[in-house]
Amino acid sequence: MKAIDPKQIADNPIDIIGREWMLVTSGTPEHFNTMTASWGGVGYLWNRPVATIFVRPERYTYGFIERTGRFTLSFLGEGHKAVHKIAGSKSGRDTDKIAEAGLHPVFTETGGILYAETRLGLECEVLYADTIAAECFADPALAAQWYGPVKGEYHKMYIAGITGAWVRE
Repeated sequence: MKAIDPKQIADNPIDIIGREWMLVTSGTPEHFNTMTASWGGVGYLWNRPVATIFVRPERYTYGFIERTGRFTLSFLGEGHKAVHKIAGSKSGRDTDKIAEAGLHPVFTETGGILYAETRLGLECEVLYADTIAAECFADPALAAQWYGPVKGEYHKMYIAGITGAWVRE
């Protein structure tokens, strides 16, 4: 993979996150987990490029992000929906979903985890995190639609500085 300046990312983040989806990966080269996500954003905040992701506390990847304060985002392309289905429906607690999905981990110089299949990868360091709260919704119907006893706990929002970006050569 070829390193690029995050400001050189040509993709439309709304398009690739919402349509293509992404893998959120956190941990160490010795022990890590990945999950599929389709909620998030990429932009500019606090005079730096940032990525924002949302992770429910019941997800296995959540603990890795909490422990390391770091994560990567891997965009594989639309042709990898089968990978996203495995990474989004199985838990790394009891399954080697990386192997099952046919992914090949690649490690950055700082220990971030991307995949050989990644066409665009972002390495991120958490700058700010907070849990979404019911009382902060301007439209309470959104809280009822997305959260509750059956739907899961409130997401934690992570705003992270993009410390590295790569594209497939």
